[in-house]
Amino acid sequence: MHILMLNYEFPPLGGGGSPVSYEIAKGYVGLGHSVTVVTMAYKDLPGYEIKDGIEIYRVPCWRSKKEICHPWEQLTYILSAKGFLKQHLKNHKYDINHTHFIIPTGIISLWLKKRYNLPYIITSHGSDVPGYNPDRFQLLHKFTGPILRRICENAKIITTPSRYLKDLIEKNIGHYKIAVIPNSSRDFFVENIKKENIIISSGRLLPRKGFHLLIEAFNQINHPDWKLYICGDGPYRKKLEEMARNNRNIIFTGWLNNTEKEYRLLMNKAKIFALLSSFETQGIVFVEAMSAGCAILSSNATACKETVSKDIGYLVNLENKKEIEEKIKEMINRERLLNKFAENSRKRYEKDYTYNNVINQYAKNLNGIS
Repeated sequence: MHILMLNYEFPPLGGGGSPVSYEIAKGYVGLGHSVTVVTMAYKDLPGYEIKDGIEIYRVPCWRSKKEICHPWEQLTYILSAKGFLKQHLKNHKYDINHTHFIIPTGIISLWLKKRYNLPYIITSHGSDVPGYNPDRFQLLHKFTGPILRRICENAKIITTPSRYLKDLIEKNIGHYKIAVIPNSSRDFFVENIKKENIIISSGRLLPRKGFHLLIEAFNQINHPDWKLYICGDGPYRKKLEEMARNNRNIIFTGWLNNTEKEYRLLMNKAKIFALLSSFETQGIVFVEAMSAGCAILSSNATACKETVSKDIGYLVNLENKKEIEEKIKEMINRERLLNKFAENSRKRYEKDYTYNNVINQYAKNLNGIS
């Protein structure tokens, strides 16, 4: 099968939806399909390359940051990708279009279906759904309702990584054919790396990600033998660095792509992965941490409680700062408990979130369409 894949976020650009789309594309190739990705150009990234069997075209766009893309920058992707595809499709034919994000990329997919009769499936990642990300897209989504409904109505199927996001689509857009397929992750485990007294947290540095709660708790505990690594960048970084200014055991690494050796090394050294986000579509970083054998500290909000079970760590109430502090203390002071969490975490990854398990679910949907 010849598969066209559209995503304005494709490694090394973007957040959680970026590596997910890469792994799916690589999985399709592994099953014998051909995959062509059309994504955004950025600085000195090559305009064309073949990586892991994936043919990648990067079309000229405005994009100021590697880790985040603003709505007006997304608009340039829509215009540029449509111009590119008008020429590209004169000499290339595809059986299906796998689109990531209902909007902005779904706009291109709807156009392709109307003009070229190319069917499409959509994987929703969260920010494309009204009500999920009010700190960035609340105003934008006031105007996107009609186009969101048209895109979803014309999709062969919509996939989401959690029941939480499926329910949000049904509540705020409409009822369509939706399959819940959890995000997977490549296996981050590296043998012969000794665990250290490290808590790691990663993601875009935004208020909703809860880094400030983690730093507050870590400052209160003030354990001299433990370190907290914050991996990421974003508009909240200066505020967070100010909170951590008197604690030398809090280290900000800046943005680390999950393909980088430093990120993988830190994940394997860490005993605990913590993310106290107020909402997640699933939390791909939890899956990465599970594969590396980390115990997990998470909020009990939205899809976090679907991904993080009580046998691999703790789910905490974000409004209870004392509970956050106490659960971190328990984890760092009870070695046998921490080791059990870590052991169960790795088992959970192998059972539910391996790459082969998830890609086979996507392939089943493709086979049902073809």
